[in-house]
Amino acid sequence: MTHALTAAPAPVAAVAAPSQRTTRLLLAGGIGGGPLFLGLGLVQGLTRDGFDFTRNAISQLSLGELGWIQVVDFLLTGSLLVAGAVGMRRALRGGPGVTWVPRLIGVFGASFLVCSAFRADPGAGFPAGTPASSTVTLSAHGTVHMLGGMVGYLSLCAAFVVLARHFAVRQLRGWAVACRLMPVVVLAGFAGSAATVMAFTAGAGLGLVWLTAVSARLRAESAAR
Repeated sequence: MTHALTAAPAPVAAVAAPSQRTTRLLLAGGIGGGPLFLGLGLVQGLTRDGFDFTRNAISQLSLGELGWIQVVDFLLTGSLLVAGAVGMRRALRGGPGVTWVPRLIGVFGASFLVCSAFRADPGAGFPAGTPASSTVTLSAHGTVHMLGGMVGYLSLCAAFVVLARHFAVRQLRGWAVACRLMPVVVLAGFAGSAATVMAFTAGAGLGLVWLTAVSARLRAESAAR
């Protein structure tokens, strides 16, 4: 009688499947964050009066009458990236990088939320009517915006270095090498911003694109388990 009343354990596959679906859904945030930010930024940059990609950073799109669109872009992107960080923690469970990669990507996502609250300073002709010269002295909110972005991208670069170990253990040499090289590319773009803002935009954009690629790879690994 006791044996007959004992509940049968749930099948492993039935328990694991919802967990894997949740992981893949969260990783979709890491996949979609970069394209959303860059795509919406590109559309705005091509349509906003006075904006010029050779002189202005995407962050400045949060200024002016239509600046709320870029503020929402920051908020949505940050939220998606934080979700992606949670997905990475689940996907990396039991392997290299499980502790630091999610934390570092989480900081990167949070930096977008900070940048949504503290806007960049006007300058270089944007918003329309602003003097063509760049801002010499940063405002308080402009300083927080800049520092938030700096901490965020340094965290992203560190996450790529840690992820290189994950791919190396799985003998994915190309992915491991790219994860080690991408921080150099991003930081070179930031260093080149002293000469042209296009270098900064390219470095930041490539960092987001590679995060999309890495998130997609981790999602594929999760689906294959």
